[in-house]
Amino acid sequence: MTGVGLGAACGTGLFLAVTGTPLTRRPRLDARLSPYLRDTPRPSRLLHDRAGLTPFPLVEPLLADLVQAVERWVGGLSSVRRRLEQVGGPMTVEQFRAEQVLWGGFGLAAAFGLALLSAAAGGGTNPLVLGVSAVLFTVLGVLARDRYLTRQVAQREERMLEEFPTIAELLALAVTAGEGPVGALERVTRISAGELSRELGRALADARAGASLVQALEGISRRTSLAPLARFVDGVAIAVERGTPLADVLRAQAVDVREAGKRQLLESAGRREIAMMVPVVFLVLPVTVLFALFPGFYGLKLVTG
Repeated sequence: MTGVGLGAACGTGLFLAVTGTPLTRRPRLDARLSPYLRDTPRPSRLLHDRAGLTPFPLVEPLLADLVQAVERWVGGLSSVRRRLEQVGGPMTVEQFRAEQVLWGGFGLAAAFGLALLSAAAGGGTNPLVLGVSAVLFTVLGVLARDRYLTRQVAQREERMLEEFPTIAELLALAVTAGEGPVGALERVTRISAGELSRELGRALADARAGASLVQALEGISRRTSLAPLARFVDGVAIAVERGTPLADVLRAQAVDVREAGKRQLLESAGRREIAMMVPVVFLVLPVTVLFALFPGFYGLKLVTG
């Protein structure tokens, strides 16, 4: 047995010396078939999202519980998701809820800060008032973040509406020069910047991913609540499907949006006309009357004196 073992060892060393490859045991049949028999393939670690709710790992479980509590209390998951899509940023619903928790924490800190200032001033602190103010400030902080998201959506759509006439005229110019719809969109998104240009670039990315141009542009109308953009998508869809002149449609839509902007400006001026009269009536007019009557009162004072 010793001679056989010694001969096998010598044979293995000779094989390694000649071929340069070690002798390895062949894998078993179950080990070879197991990767193909799994229910779901194991995802790559390069695609794993390591971004958490906070850069502090110790606070992560507590913040996750608070996020779930805010989610149960506030609700409106579909509304939040839609508004986040309208904002166009990379923020997820969980990150937004985490920011709501942080804003509520800032409100709670503000309530305790006011209580400390009141105690330092010698006014004392009522526990009931402190508890009510803490709850009130926390709730206001959470709701203020939701309100701020709505305001962000409105501001973004206002910027998109301001950019729309210029983008539409650039598209009409590119189409008139001989570009197709996709080429015109690529050229305009390359030479322009802004919120509407970003949305058009996102639509082009969807079109390159396999969707049709009309479907990709319909995604813009779904992500926004602007009627001019919906008409723009309908006009492009009709022009692509039926072969109608696209440049004329785009120019007409640009003119319509500019006229709508003028009407909105006049309506806003009409609504603020009364507010503009307040400083005139209560500030400018009394000062004018005072300047007009003061010389007469001064002259009467000299005469009577």
